[in-house]
Amino acid sequence: MKRDILKYGDNKPAVEVPHFPAPFQTVIWRNWGIVPRENIAAALKCDLKTLDHHAGLLGLVPDDRNTGKFLKRGYLTVIRQNWHLLDYPELLKLLNWTPEKLASVIFEDDQFWFKMGFNKPQVSSPVVTPLSAEQLHRTEEIRELISRLPVPEITDEPFAFLDRRFSGRKAANNTPHLRLAYPYSVSFGVELDENVLSCFPENELDEYAANGVNALFIQGILHTLVPYLGENNPISANWQDKIDNLRKLCDHLATRNIRLFLYFNEPRGLTEKDIASIPESWRGAALPWVGIRSICTGNPEVLQALENGAERLFSLVPALGGVICITRSENPTNCFSHYSPSNPPPCPRCQCNGIVKTITGVLGAIARGVHKANPEAGVYAWNWSWYQPYDEEIIRNLPPDVRLICASEDQLATNVGGIAGMVKDYSISKVGPGPVALRCWEAAKQTGIPVAAKVQLNNSWELSAVPYLPVPGLVEEHLNNLRQLGINDFVLSWSLGGYPGGNMRLLDNSKEEIAREDFGSAAGKILEAYEKFEAGFRHFPFHLNDPLYRAPHNFGPGSLLFGKPTGYEATMVGFPYDDLAGWCGIYPPEVYEKEYEILCDLWHQGIEILHGAEKDIAPESEEVFRELLRIAETAYCHFRTTGLHAAFVRLRDAGKKELLPEIIREEAALAEKMFLLAAEDSRLGFEASNHYYYTRQTLLEKIINCDYLLKQFHY
Repeated sequence: MKRDILKYGDNKPAVEVPHFPAPFQTVIWRNWGIVPRENIAAALKCDLKTLDHHAGLLGLVPDDRNTGKFLKRGYLTVIRQNWHLLDYPELLKLLNWTPEKLASVIFEDDQFWFKMGFNKPQVSSPVVTPLSAEQLHRTEEIRELISRLPVPEITDEPFAFLDRRFSGRKAANNTPHLRLAYPYSVSFGVELDENVLSCFPENELDEYAANGVNALFIQGILHTLVPYLGENNPISANWQDKIDNLRKLCDHLATRNIRLFLYFNEPRGLTEKDIASIPESWRGAALPWVGIRSICTGNPEVLQALENGAERLFSLVPALGGVICITRSENPTNCFSHYSPSNPPPCPRCQCNGIVKTITGVLGAIARGVHKANPEAGVYAWNWSWYQPYDEEIIRNLPPDVRLICASEDQLATNVGGIAGMVKDYSISKVGPGPVALRCWEAAKQTGIPVAAKVQLNNSWELSAVPYLPVPGLVEEHLNNLRQLGINDFVLSWSLGGYPGGNMRLLDNSKEEIAREDFGSAAGKILEAYEKFEAGFRHFPFHLNDPLYRAPHNFGPGSLLFGKPTGYEATMVGFPYDDLAGWCGIYPPEVYEKEYEILCDLWHQGIEILHGAEKDIAPESEEVFRELLRIAETAYCHFRTTGLHAAFVRLRDAGKKELLPEIIREEAALAEKMFLLAAEDSRLGFEASNHYYYTRQTLLEKIINCDYLLKQFHY
């Protein structure tokens, strides 16, 4: 296998997993029940009989009921859980994939290489070997430990939400305003193959229609849909099949009056291998840190090709609703996409054109192509990373048929724990709009450009492991603020937050109306609980995006504790490790921990109010009440373990190991609680662009991890 297909990056040594006595046991444990046993055996270079024998020693029995689902819809979970265990050849055997498919996922599936830290760790490929007497003793301890845990009644297997309807509400999507969301269950790297319709279950579409959602979006990579970079260019292989499936998908959504939009980062940059397939004069600035090279839109031929490609796409699929364009940051596209006027791209044409002409040139080409084919399709430009002083100039120079999207809360000032900060995006706890959106919307208004607000209604990177956060008052406050500005077109979520229910109902109803509809005479108590959740959530500590992405709150009780420093920095919604500085950002660790204590105390009070209201819940409200309680308790488990993680690392590094056992025991209890909750609701721990943050096996591993640490500290 060539290393230029699958990159290694820094190739730092892997993080050790000492709580299992042998490395191959970790591979068995993490993959049991989510990967076919034949694949696990192939990765470990053993036969099934040997594999089953060693699994049995750990207390595991064969169970392949869900393995097909994980390989199809949970492959990111599989890759992430084995990243520090298996090298690429063994990982390919585990997945039963080609190197090309794995490379495509790593580098195209919502920046997964970034989430992995631009690093494939060095690993010694584990093989099955006889266990020593000491290893056998520890294996028996693990089996005994797990056997003592409560055995949950599994009422919701992983991905069962794909086949469930969570309400009986009727269709309501007759609004003239844009209500655009990312589909809850669709991987960001969804393939437009013959199975694409199964990624959009009928029940989920019914829920969107019932909640007034009239548009969904998925990622679209133009050169995979039409061969605009050359009719016979191999990077556009099988494009006709994708077009056929895209047409079928649009028709599928249209049965609920839902339009399909494509998220465009165009012209999408190419690897050094693929860039060789286009003329040299089309090649732009290199981004060596990601191994991608831009396609230079300073060349008029490229802009014409981009326009032609957009026209061809919308001619072939006339039912497409439109495109959302991000022209800076995200994936590499034009030469300025990851450069700026203060750090200009190494491209003389684009340096001469400047950033304003570059950005508006790309948007103009896309808009001309789209509207030649379909004048009614929407072309939306998101001002992501435009920044002052040139963002308003870009807006003033936008083509007249392009609309503007702004993240509502951008640069909203905050004060958490007495520390001044600001948020950029993905905030529910801090209520927008912020000054950037207000300024840009005003500039658009003066130019006559229609605007939309990008918000997060159901969840955000503050906590994405639940389908929605039960804080309707904060969401309603934000929506009301926007409506007072005359803004009624909304992008309701990014890859996360698109659950068809929860707080999306606030688009057409007040939180009081929803509480009365769901809980009848118990609505008052439910609203009291919401107020506690909302008051606690305002204390969520984050400033800009790095701490938001890096801390363990999204992985919650699935995050391991490390008895000694790993030497790794946390990655973007990938691995939190033990990077306390990365988690805290601008907050001193003591302030960070204190704010989580306040958050969790108020959240726990809300849960107690829910328990107190249980006796007043009518039979017809029982199911929705149980759902609310599960989601609230899951959120508590995630928030509480984040504060405990911070305290653990701070005390560990200060040498105060005598204070750690109490934290470790509570962490184990939270993992056990989450293990029971996850058995009741397949949505818990899931997010579309990361798949499952944890499985039942990884939650049990956390308990094993805690047991090992207690023994290390002689408790």
